[in-house]
Amino acid sequence: MGLSGHCLCGAVKYTVDADPIIVGYDHCDDCQRQTGSTYSLVVVVPKDKLTITGTTKSYAKAGSSGKPVHRVFCPECGSPIAHDPEAAPPIIALKGGTLSDEDKKALKPDTEIWTVGKLPFCSEHLAKPFAHMPE
Repeated sequence: MGLSGHCLCGAVKYTVDADPIIVGYDHCDDCQRQTGSTYSLVVVVPKDKLTITGTTKSYAKAGSSGKPVHRVFCPECGSPIAHDPEAAPPIIALKGGTLSDEDKKALKPDTEIWTVGKLPFCSEHLAKPFAHMPE
């Protein structure tokens, strides 16, 4: 399949030469704050299959593992592109809203993580819920 996407202003573009490993909602507080929304639609892919072009910046903060999670974004428009957890080096979680229109429409989210942080008015329930991070 493969995926492609870009930030709001188009300065940062990416391609992925692989299918998603996981597509789902991340309800953690950090994702809510980064997206300014109720959760982050994440598309987890193998990091070694991702190619990013354009200049990015990142902000690192310790995740639940105690290791940093690097939040990658466009320095021009501020669009979040991905979060890159040091606790899981082989993967990176792309922000689903940055995918191409065609790729976004083809997504089939089935996993929710950090449901302990799920806001009470979020009534959708996906097939694979995890209170915290899956093992």
